[in-house]
Amino acid sequence: MLAKNVGGLDRQIRFLAGAVLLTVALAGLATDVAGRSLALVALAGAAGLLFNAVTQRCLLNRLLGIDTCGDTC
Repeated sequence: MLAKNVGGLDRQIRFLAGAVLLTVALAGLATDVAGRSLALVALAGAAGLLFNAVTQRCLLNRLLGIDTCGDTC
């Protein structure tokens, strides 16, 4: 399993961005077909960001050698 590598401000920003994308996705689902396509993309992004924030793990951070968790995780 991946070590925790998301923490602090990075984690808070992921929560906020995920919540915003989730709102956009839900609003987009109520529109026409083109809006639904964009809503699905926003939903996928929201799911990824919220998953990273909740689990405090990010594969891209690991591949790039980034650890925003420090000693707090």
